[in-house]
Amino acid sequence: MSTLFTPLTLGSTTISNRLGMSALTRNRSTKTVPNDIMLKYYVQRATGGAGLIVSEGVLISRQGSEWPNAPGIWEKSQIDGWKKITDAVHEAGSKMYAQLWHCTTLSPFLTSAFFRSNRLFKVGRISHPDAPEQIAAGIPVYAPSAISARGGKFRFLPGAPGYVKPTEIEDPTILIAQFKEAAINAKAAGFDGVELHGANGYLVHQFLDSTSNQRTDKWGGSPENRARFALETLKVLIEVWGADVAIKLSPAGGYNDMGMPLEDTIETFGYLLRQVNKLGLAYVGFVRYLPYLDPEFDGKKRATPHNVLATFAPFLISPTAKTPIFANAGVTPPEAESLVASGTVAGVFNGLGWIAHPDLGKRVREGKELDNAPDFVRLYGAEGVDPALGYTDYKEAVY
Repeated sequence: MSTLFTPLTLGSTTISNRLGMSALTRNRSTKTVPNDIMLKYYVQRATGGAGLIVSEGVLISRQGSEWPNAPGIWEKSQIDGWKKITDAVHEAGSKMYAQLWHCTTLSPFLTSAFFRSNRLFKVGRISHPDAPEQIAAGIPVYAPSAISARGGKFRFLPGAPGYVKPTEIEDPTILIAQFKEAAINAKAAGFDGVELHGANGYLVHQFLDSTSNQRTDKWGGSPENRARFALETLKVLIEVWGADVAIKLSPAGGYNDMGMPLEDTIETFGYLLRQVNKLGLAYVGFVRYLPYLDPEFDGKKRATPHNVLATFAPFLISPTAKTPIFANAGVTPPEAESLVASGTVAGVFNGLGWIAHPDLGKRVREGKELDNAPDFVRLYGAEGVDPALGYTDYKEAVY
């Protein structure tokens, strides 16, 4: 694993190795405020050899989520909570980006009995106005178009009601301003950069996809117009962070009832990436196709499977620029070494591996077995259960 454990400069930050920890929602905050159990969780992974940690999705506004235990970054108590974590991560020798997230959908995971039973619920395109955080926000659930996604039920609400159409936002720049404010707050919280969540059917992805964005103004229609929200958001993040801005994309993902025909997918994401390559981002993170994140509707898989890296990496290379690429989703350690050594990617992100192995980086470097299984039952915590279970209680290897 000699290549995987070489330093890499991303923007103004140099990370010690190419093995990153991807954003992983875990629902352990106190209401929406980061706390001590979260601090322990991140420090375990920083000490365990993560070159770059991307935080769990950090909500940019109360309106952006139903989950009361997903952390935000719109008020001082949240900023202070994150500052304790970033300081400790830095002391442990790692770097940390904040993933900025406007959670405007529910995650149905229709193909998995586990996910159907574990309240993996969010709001927006798959929405309901009675969700607790929506009531607290006191404003409508916004989306690019008034189209609800298919699948699932709101089991945390009486009667398990179905979806309600979101409100088409008249002026998307309102949401872009929220992302900029979150970026300012992330800097105050001591992060090393920010990653825009543009994947998995959330707000940015909804603007990109022609099945969820059917607007007829400058924010919809052509690939150029559908990419406008992502690009304008990246530009305001760059105003705050300069080169320390990244984006996560899932062109082959069917998660949250997303997915376009392949020709439209290539045209849309190809245009976006050509423009992104001009912006000088720290990296682009690509989520590869995973069957278990691809729900079925009417007996058909929702996504359009294809080789994401082979299809879209060329759009990030020009005579004057080459944006670093990180691969995500099901990347094994041997494959990670091969991808980095060949120059296909600059680095890799892993999710489940870091959940089950707080010392994943050390294990990979030392050739130790990955012998812990993720505790899916407690992946997102549960009422009245010790939050450490399935979170900070995984055993480390003997070195």
